[in-house]
Amino acid sequence: EGAGAGSGFRKELVSRLLHLHFKDDKTKVSGDALQLMVELLKVFVVEAAVRGVRQAQAEDALRVDVDQLEKLLDF
Repeated sequence: EGAGAGSGFRKELVSRLLHLHFKDDKTKVSGDALQLMVELLKVFVVEAAVRGVRQAQAEDALRVDVDQLEKLLDF
């Protein structure tokens, strides 16, 4: 797997982020579960970007800003 633009999240990064939030340091994540989390994060980020663009277009804004992303969270 490459680490270039559009390749998604690195498994090592996702694993580290997950482990930061586990209460038990001995908690393990299977390879399949880790791959699923990588895919879920990718989908989440792409969906947020698309919704941010739609919100900006609805406001006639030229770019997506923090304001549009915050509005997405105020469902």
